[in-house]
Amino acid sequence: MINVCILGSTGSIGVQTLNVVRRYPDKFRVVALVCGSNADILLAQAKEFKPSFVGVSDKTQAHKLDGLTDCTVYAGEDAQEVAATLTEVDVVIASVVGLAGLKGVVAAIKAKKKVALANKETLVACGEYITALAKEYGVDILPVDSEHCAVFQCLKCAGNNDVSRIILTASGGPFFGKSRDELHFVTPEQAIAHPNWAMGKKISVDSATMMNKGLEIIEARWLFDCENIDYIIQPSSIIHSMVEYADGSVMAQIARPTMEIPIQYALTYPDHEYCGVGKFPFDKDIKFLPPDEKNFPMPVYAKYALKMGGNMPAKINSANEAGVRLFLNGKIRFTDIMRLVEHTLNNETAEKYGDYLEVIEAHNSVYQKIMRDYPRILES
Repeated sequence: MINVCILGSTGSIGVQTLNVVRRYPDKFRVVALVCGSNADILLAQAKEFKPSFVGVSDKTQAHKLDGLTDCTVYAGEDAQEVAATLTEVDVVIASVVGLAGLKGVVAAIKAKKKVALANKETLVACGEYITALAKEYGVDILPVDSEHCAVFQCLKCAGNNDVSRIILTASGGPFFGKSRDELHFVTPEQAIAHPNWAMGKKISVDSATMMNKGLEIIEARWLFDCENIDYIIQPSSIIHSMVEYADGSVMAQIARPTMEIPIQYALTYPDHEYCGVGKFPFDKDIKFLPPDEKNFPMPVYAKYALKMGGNMPAKINSANEAGVRLFLNGKIRFTDIMRLVEHTLNNETAEKYGDYLEVIEAHNSVYQKIMRDYPRILES
């Protein structure tokens, strides 16, 4: 029996993780569930899965969990850290959205728990620190992102020797092929309607701007210790990523576009057990298209931030988080998210950092600047 802790249990990845657990009650036991503020959903999850620990970061929502009497109920900003370090936990599903998930990952690593990482911002913001920390504590970080899970599997099959480059795939999102003028009028409702994937609002917007691919490029650099990372548009989202070797051969991982496959693989690694999502449909069309970096420049910004090093990836990630929030709240236009990230890249300094707390400080500083100054920034 594998004892599972889910950080971000009410989000898209958390819900899909519970789908996997529900199918295999003889293999997995949920021992801890943590959410940010959605205590209503958390309560329903706790009643079904009966964990020994339930946590909510937002203390104002804690009263909604008063009906839970057969488990420990914890409220506070450190709920993730407390849950991730419970003695009975075997694996931590880190699926909190944004840099808010960083502390939970650090706590899990220091407690020597296996980490199934769905929070890409953790490695984007301080990948060098996190990978060194995992090595120090002898902890496996298993990628849950479909693209990184695909690369991980390709490397397991063919090895890390003689790798020429990693090639991430992207669906292109709902707006690929549109002009910058057309993108200017995109609404939040349109941006969160991804054609292939069922995801949360924030990651859906990131996919629509192509920032998601930019973040994945940075994440891949640290996960696989590789600096030669490209991406290509694969509209049907059935080739999840590829590894090209020095001899010109390319290994790809192909599967249905569902997160339940990489989630289950992370839970059962190294086994490929039946996932219950159906066999692969071989009638699907496979084609590749070149990226449109003129209208979707976010991956270019991400690569440049990675080259600048230090805390610059954390800073552009912060600007993006602020921009997405402003867009979803109707404060700015879709294309303004890109402008805010570009402004941060051009006006912030890449600084060295010692530990993750310094990264959080830099993140918060940029986030506050964007939230305060975005009208002036966008007018310039």
